Amino acid sequence: MNTKWISSILVAIFSIAAIVCIILGNFNFAVLAMTIMFAMSNGFRAKSFKEQGYIKEAKWMKYMSIFFSIASIAVLIIIFTE
Repeated sequence: MNTKWISSILVAIFSIAAIVCIILGNFNFAVLAMTIMFAMSNGFRAKSFKEQGYIKEAKWMKYMSIFFSIASIAVLIIIFTE
């Protein structure tokens, strides 16, 4: 399967999970799903930019992906310590 398809499916799954969590009123898990979605989409975008030769943009997206990965871990810790 194509990497673009896999990344799109994963981002869509976490987007839908965030919407469902918002509808159910479980906002902590909605934030977790959104931060994971942002981390993955920025990571895949960084890889895509690097392949296209946009090194500066790829570096920026890589750092954004790292930020959202750390934020996801922080949200997960907050959820488990409540």
